[in-house]
This record gives sequence, structure tokens and C-alpha cells, in this order.
Amino acid sequence: MSFLLEPWPWYFSGFMIAFVMFLLLMVDKRFGMSSNLRTLCSMAGAGKRTPFFNFDWKSQRWNLVVVIGAIIGGFIASEFLTPNDAVAISEQTITDLQALGFESAGTAYMPTELFGKDVFSSGKGLLILIIGGFLVGFGARYAGGCTSGHAISGLSNLQLPSLIAVIGFFLGGLVMVHLLFPLIF
Repeated sequence: MSFLLEPWPWYFSGFMIAFVMFLLLMVDKRFGMSSNLRTLCSMAGAGKRTPFFNFDWKSQRWNLVVVIGAIIGGFIASEFLTPNDAVAISEQTITDLQALGFESAGTAYMPTELFGKDVFSSGKGLLILIIGGFLVGFGARYAGGCTSGHAISGLSNLQLPSLIAVIGFFLGGLVMVHLLFPLIF
């Protein structure tokens, strides 16, 4: 059990991701998490109202297993395989985050100031969640997929649009962290 609880080497994850992508390429499947939302909406009947959701969702059922696996795997990892809630980040990062008002930096896996129950009683917290959720959803749809879909699947398939999207994700992340994040917090 101690083997499972210890951090695994980074290259193991890289190898496993490459192996899964190889298997998907061999069976002519395309992986992407954001496309599952379209599949779920189509299953619920949204295709009757919006042409975007009017497609053969049954051909995408296999991808829903990925979502179910991610939910179950995340639960198992957080409940049974996580020895503590602390994240191993540098002292300078903890100091910088605490200066921005994140007192839980370094002690909690996700900042309780953003992901705790108190965020629902704060106007600023609700606004950040609503605007952030909209931007993530709109961005994933506008870019034709989410960050993991483009960075893992798209680059594995050598798709130029995915390379452009990944470069845009990184540039957007840099702008957010260095310019917008300090203004918001």
C-alpha cells in the first residue's frame, strides 16, 4: 500500500498517457472531455431544440466511460490514497499566495477561499465562479475542445489547430497569472 501512497515518477504518467493515446489511435477514437457535455445534452434531448446537439450520441457512449472513470478515480484517490491535504509547493509561492489573501496556501489541496462553502455567501466569490465557468465553457467550445483534449489528443494526432490552441492556452495562462490575477485578488 505504501507504493500506492508515495508519489509516482513523472515519466510513468507520461508513458501511460502516450500508451492510452496509442490505443485510441489504433481503434480510430478521439479522446476529449468537453465533448462529453455535448453527448450528455444530446442524450437528454437537446437535439430537438438546437441543431448542434442533433447528432448520433450513441457513437460517443464509449467516451462517457472516461468521465465515469475520472469521477470514480478522483474519489478513490482523494478519499483513500491521499495521505494529507497539503500540496508540495515552494515557500515563495505560499508567501505570494498568502499576500493575495489565500491563507490556506500550502495547507489545503485547493484554496478554501475559492473552493470552500463560504464562497457561495460572497458576492465576489459567486461572480468569479460564474464568470470563470462561462469563460471556461465558452473557451472550450470556441476552441473546439478543452485544454486536455487539445494538448493530449490533438497534439498526439499532430493537428496544427491543437498546437495553436495549446500555445494560446499557455499565453492566456501567463496573462491571467501575471496581469489579471493580482488585480482580482
